[in-house]
Amino acid sequence: MAENEEEYSASNIQVLEGLEAVRKRPAMYIGDISAKGLHHLVYEVVDNSIDEALAGYADHIDVTINEDNSITVIDNGRGIPVDMHEKEHKSALEVVLTVLHAGGKFDKGSYKVSGGLHGVGVSCVNALSTYLRAEVHRDGKAYMQEYSCGKPTTELQIIGTSNHTGTSITFKPDGSIFTVTEYDYNTLANRLRDLAFLNAGITLTLTDRRDIGEDGPRHEEFYSANGLREFVEYIDSNKESLINDVIHLDTERGGIPVEVALTYNNTYNENIYSYVNNINTIEGGTHLTGFRRGLTSTLKKYAEDNKMLEKVKIDIDPADFREGLTAVVSVKVMEPQFEGQTKTKLGNNEVIGAVQTAVSEALRNYLEEHPKQARTIVDKIIIAAQARHAARNAREKIQRKSPLSSGGLPGKLADCSSRHAEDCELFLVEGDSAGGTAKQGRDRTFQAILPLRGKILNVEKAMDHKIFDNQEITSLFRAMRVTIGTPDDPKEVNISKLAYHKIIIMTDADVDGSHIATLLMTFFFRRMRPVIENGYLYLATPPLYKCVLGKKEEYCWTDAQVQQFIAAHGERTKVQRYKGLGEMSAEELRDTTMDPEQRLLKQVNISDAAEADRIFSMLMGEDVGPRRDFIEANANYANIDA
Repeated sequence: MAENEEEYSASNIQVLEGLEAVRKRPAMYIGDISAKGLHHLVYEVVDNSIDEALAGYADHIDVTINEDNSITVIDNGRGIPVDMHEKEHKSALEVVLTVLHAGGKFDKGSYKVSGGLHGVGVSCVNALSTYLRAEVHRDGKAYMQEYSCGKPTTELQIIGTSNHTGTSITFKPDGSIFTVTEYDYNTLANRLRDLAFLNAGITLTLTDRRDIGEDGPRHEEFYSANGLREFVEYIDSNKESLINDVIHLDTERGGIPVEVALTYNNTYNENIYSYVNNINTIEGGTHLTGFRRGLTSTLKKYAEDNKMLEKVKIDIDPADFREGLTAVVSVKVMEPQFEGQTKTKLGNNEVIGAVQTAVSEALRNYLEEHPKQARTIVDKIIIAAQARHAARNAREKIQRKSPLSSGGLPGKLADCSSRHAEDCELFLVEGDSAGGTAKQGRDRTFQAILPLRGKILNVEKAMDHKIFDNQEITSLFRAMRVTIGTPDDPKEVNISKLAYHKIIIMTDADVDGSHIATLLMTFFFRRMRPVIENGYLYLATPPLYKCVLGKKEEYCWTDAQVQQFIAAHGERTKVQRYKGLGEMSAEELRDTTMDPEQRLLKQVNISDAAEADRIFSMLMGEDVGPRRDFIEANANYANIDA
């Protein structure tokens, strides 16, 4: 052993007591310490209240964002027990709040099923909060205890009497741990809306005390009487229905509660959202497998029995049965087994048969009772098969150009010299003029430039063969070195050889630029979703202004920043408004928008796929009314066109 090498012995083994492990490695317990992890804290507390509701003891959950970005969650359940825990020698409330993996959900007699992905619950929230106050109403009394960083700062106290039951948790996340401490109203609203649909009969409310209007704080109430039926109607609210019906089942098979709702619309996309114990299983799993098998086998048998496929000259693929389909699949499993990269893929094999049987029976009954709608669905499947064959020919034309060789790359791509995808960036730039400027301002080692001419095809309203015939989209596929289509799924995208791990949309900061960016984001969401899911898609944020007074220069992204500059340096400030990227010099574009040391990139992510689907359908679909309403409602929150 070298003399300067430290001795490695038992004294080097660190044992973290209680909740110290959570504070030491928070990402292991809540995913990350950015906005996603911050909001996950709320979900953990709300999940406890949902468990009370699933057990039949609660029907009302209130969430409040307080003025200081702390959160309060109140339910009308039984209230967390406060009697002495025999083994831990402290109150049950303190055990729940200070011991990992402690709670009623681990006692099969308390909860049949429970939500929560990580199973660490409110104790993890407590560990990651500088302040937490628990108030419990039960047995005619009101109890209270306060904590800081996972440790009690007061004893359990009786603070009064009570004529109701329930639990109230108020917590403030630790700013020394989280990189983001400001809660986003829409993120929480989307989650609570989903929970209302997934748990019919429960009222959830969201109040934002940071946003006070004439009528008081911003407030919404979420309630669904018909569960997933209303969920599907909400998702498809901006699409033209094909059958004007939602096929809905709510049953139990093999001890597994199964709820499914599905319908067909006139789009060319498949949108299936799956949940286990209220967890959005973005990677699918056995419940999704069971659903697809039940759907395909039942529709195929119905079409064959009624001789609807006799004149069809091409083969029907399982994917054809799902074109234009919107469905939500929700199961409740007592002991779910998760797998996959993000631990959101269900692995319980017994769920396949339960879901397949339930879906087959409900769909078979619907088709037999609604022959007109059945014919419409089958006709849609046949058209999908015909379009798939046309698209395959167009797709093969792209693949034959061998995108992995230099001859297969689009001519207008200015590629980078590095071949390490994790280091490489591809800028998708609006127009040849701005593209030329970007080429001059880039770092050729790792930054590639692909100018796009005009607005790309709106894939929301285009059939597959039109997409693969489009020159700009073809250039995108070839530049990124991706392949499309597998024997099992003709629309599946393979990004294993993706050449860039940062794909940056860079457009003008005006209405046309916003439209082009939205068209591109629609393309990635509908046709290249793995790029978003892996965190590879970004938006560049070029400045709107340049303020100059003498030798003092400053770039500004908002009107407020301009006013701050003028207030600090004087009214004689010269303000230059950039109407487009082409007005900037190569040096200005590099310094403000492209240089990793100085730029500001916005990562595109999907926090709620169902809500994203609804919004893209609204923004890029045929119906003008909802789009106008959305813009008017959000005009105060976004710079549509300065």
